[in-house]
Amino acid sequence: MRIAIAGAGNVGRSIARELLLNGHQVLLIDKDPKAIKTESVPDAEWLLADACEMSSLEEAGLEHCDVAIAATGDDKVNLVHSLLAKTEFGVPRTVGRVNHPGNEWMFDEVWGVDVSVSTPRIMSALVEEAVTVGDLVRLFTFKDGSTNLVEMTLPDDSPWIGRRLAELDLPGDSVLVAIIRDGRAMAPDRDGALEGGDELLFVTAEEHERALADELTSDAMSPRVVAQNDTPF
Repeated sequence: MRIAIAGAGNVGRSIARELLLNGHQVLLIDKDPKAIKTESVPDAEWLLADACEMSSLEEAGLEHCDVAIAATGDDKVNLVHSLLAKTEFGVPRTVGRVNHPGNEWMFDEVWGVDVSVSTPRIMSALVEEAVTVGDLVRLFTFKDGSTNLVEMTLPDDSPWIGRRLAELDLPGDSVLVAIIRDGRAMAPDRDGALEGGDELLFVTAEEHERALADELTSDAMSPRVVAQNDTPF
């Protein structure tokens, strides 16, 4: 695939290296001459230009890209680049970096963003995931905005300890996608039993999160759903 990355800072260059290793063609775009460090990613194409200017994106041949990644440190730039890529150049897939968690609500299809990646939210969720037992932690929201990847570390007093997975009565269309036990990921086995300390990963709709937490803990404890609060732009 041909992939354009707006923002040639540390984040953009790191993404470019990974994509090149996976066999993709990468174009890095940045308007700051100091960011044009061609020797740091020699196999990439480089363009000194403003990623929010139509003429620059035409020069970049953005209409021939399969993916456009907005990876600058400025949320406004990332939104404008994503919108132009999607609406003016018809890029099939756009990915937007969220720098400020309070701006995450804007990174959706209205602004041409197919997938948003919020580093602060991911890091906060991973901290919660690492230290929280018995609470449902939201790790990731998929692009439709209504389906989440959530995690719970099963407490030792859960009523489901030792019971078969097939007996789980999951609410709505919730799906158990993986179990992490002793640091190893396992595919769910309907005849397998749950153990205290198991990290359970589910895909579920937001409206089913509370029922899912209740199902896994029952009377063992008062469960809660952990999600980060948004702040104004």
